[in-house]
Amino acid sequence: MKGGGGGGGGGAVLVTTGKRRWRSLVIGVLFLVILSMLVPLAFLLGLHNGFHSPNPNPNGYVPVHKTSIVSDLKIYDKYENSETFNYAENYRSTHINDLVKKLAPNISKNSKIAGTVADSGRGGVDENENCELKFGSYCLWRREHREEMKDTMVKKLKDQLFVARAYYPSIAKLPSQDKLTRALRQNIQEVERVLSESATDVDLPPGIEKKIQRMEAAITKAKSVPVDCSNVDKKFRQILDMTNDEANFHMKQSAFLYQLAVQTMPKSLHCLSMRLTVEYFKSPSVVMELSQADRFSDPSLHHYVIFSTNVLASSVLINSTVLCARENKNQVFHVLTDGQNYFAMKLWFFRNTFKEATVQVLNIEQLNLESHDKAILIHMFLPVEYRVSLLSVDGPSIHSKMQYISVFSHLHYLLPEIFQSLTKVVVLDDDVVVQKDLSALWDINMGGKVNGAVQSCSVSLGQLKSYLGENSYDKNSCAWMSGLNIVDLARWRELDLTKTYQRLVREVSMGEESKEAVALRGSLLTFQDLVYALDGVWALSGLGHDYGLNIEAIKKAAVLHYNGNMKPWLELGIPRYKKFWKKFLNQEDQLLSECNVHP
Repeated sequence: MKGGGGGGGGGAVLVTTGKRRWRSLVIGVLFLVILSMLVPLAFLLGLHNGFHSPNPNPNGYVPVHKTSIVSDLKIYDKYENSETFNYAENYRSTHINDLVKKLAPNISKNSKIAGTVADSGRGGVDENENCELKFGSYCLWRREHREEMKDTMVKKLKDQLFVARAYYPSIAKLPSQDKLTRALRQNIQEVERVLSESATDVDLPPGIEKKIQRMEAAITKAKSVPVDCSNVDKKFRQILDMTNDEANFHMKQSAFLYQLAVQTMPKSLHCLSMRLTVEYFKSPSVVMELSQADRFSDPSLHHYVIFSTNVLASSVLINSTVLCARENKNQVFHVLTDGQNYFAMKLWFFRNTFKEATVQVLNIEQLNLESHDKAILIHMFLPVEYRVSLLSVDGPSIHSKMQYISVFSHLHYLLPEIFQSLTKVVVLDDDVVVQKDLSALWDINMGGKVNGAVQSCSVSLGQLKSYLGENSYDKNSCAWMSGLNIVDLARWRELDLTKTYQRLVREVSMGEESKEAVALRGSLLTFQDLVYALDGVWALSGLGHDYGLNIEAIKKAAVLHYNGNMKPWLELGIPRYKKFWKKFLNQEDQLLSECNVHP
C-alpha cells in the first residue's frame, strides 16, 4: 500500500510539474503574440517622433501614407548634414553614390583651395555656402528655366488635407463636437477623392473653390475647439518632417539628373553616330581615305589637332575654322577619336566637305606607338575640366566666384610621336567655336616656349598647392587653359617633355588619385616656365557655365570656349550663347533630321 501510495504521490507531482510547464509555455506564446501586435501598432499610431505614418481614424476614413521614396539621393557627400540623413537612408543611397562617382571625375577627398577646388561633377563646400557653389551650374540653370507652377490649387488642397487630418482624431474624441466631426470627415473624403483624380490644376473639377472654402471653414472651426495640443503638434511635426524630406529628395534628384544629363551623350547624337557607323559598313565600295598622305605630314601647312568622340562638335569646330579663314588650302585637321566613333567620323567627313581644307581621322587604338603605355591608347582621354570655386573677402561680405580650368589629357602627350614630321600644331578642344582667322597664330614667336595658351590668372598655382605638391614652382604663376593652344613640337622634343610628364605621373599614387587629377598636376607642372601667354582676345572662356558674359566681348573674341557643364549641343546649354555655335552647324545632312538633331 505504501508502495502504491508512493507511486500515486509521485504521479501527482509529475502532473503538477507538467501543468506548470504548460502554463509557462502558454504565457510565453501569449506574450509573443501581444508583442507582435504592439510593434506594428506602435508604428501605425506614430508613437515615436521619427514615425511619419498618420494615426488611424476610428471612424473609417482612409489615411494617406507617405509616398515610398528614397529621401537621400546622395550626390555631393561633402554637403550633407549628418543630423538629416540616418544610416538606413545612407545605405539605400549607396548605389546612387557609386553611380555619381562613376559619372564624374574626382580630384581628391579634400577639395579646398581658398574656398573650393573640384572637378565638373563634384565639389567640396561648407553647407552654409550659397547654392551656386553647392551644386555648380545646376542652380543657374534652374533659375533660368524656372516655370510657373501648374498645381498651385492642388498643393493648397493637400495642405488643407494635412491640417484637417491633424485635427480630426482629437475632434472625433469629443462627444460635443459630432457635427464638426462629420463636417471634417466629409470634407476630408471629398478632397481625397478630388486629389486621387487630379495631378494639376487643369484636372480639378468645376466648383473646386467652394470645396476649398468649406474645408477652410471646417478647419477654422476645429482650430477654435480646445483639443489635446500634444497630438496635433505631433501630427504637424510629422507633416513638416515629411515635407522637408520630400523637398530635399526632389532637390537632390534634380541636381543628380542635371549632372547625369550634362555627362551623357544625348539620344539624338548617339543615333547620329550609330547611323553613320552602319552606313559606313553598308558602303564598302566607297573610298573613304583619299590619297593625301603628303598633306598630312607636310610641316609647311597649318595643322590643327582635335581630340573628340563627338561627331557634331568636331564638325562645327572644323566648319567654323574653315569659314573664318582667309585661306583654307593650307589647313589640315587631324581628328583623333576612339574605335567606337572612328567609322562614324570617317563617313561624316567623307560626306561633308570643308572647302579646300583636308581632314584626317585617326583611331588612337590603332596607333603604333611602341614607346608608350598601351593602356593609355585603349581609353579615349579628352581634355579634363575642373570646377574651381574661390572665396574672396570684401569687407564684411564674402563673395564667391566659380570657373572651370581645362588642361591636357594623357593623350596630348603623345603628340610629338603621333606627328613625328610636324614641328608646330594648334590644338583645339571640341567645345570651342572659331569666329576669326587663326592663321596669325603661326607667325607668333614664342621665344623658346612650348605651349602658347590663354592664362587664367584668377587661379594661381599656389592655390593649387594641395594638388601640385611641394615641387619647386612659382606659386604666383597663373594656370593656363586648354581650348586654344599653339604647341611647338620641335621644342617639345628637344626638352623631352613627354618624359617629364610621365615622371610626374609616376610620382602620384594612382590608388588615391584619379587619372584626371593626375592630368591636372602633370600638365601644370610639365609646362612650368614654358607657357607663352596669348592675348586674352584670342579666346574667351566660360560660355558653358557663366551667364554673365558680355555680348560685345563674345563678338570680339577669336575663339569661344564653352567650358563648363552647359555645352552648346546639349538641351541644357545656355540659350543666349548657343547661337554663336549653332550658326556653324550644317543642318542640311539628312541624318541630322532623321535622328532629330536640333541642338
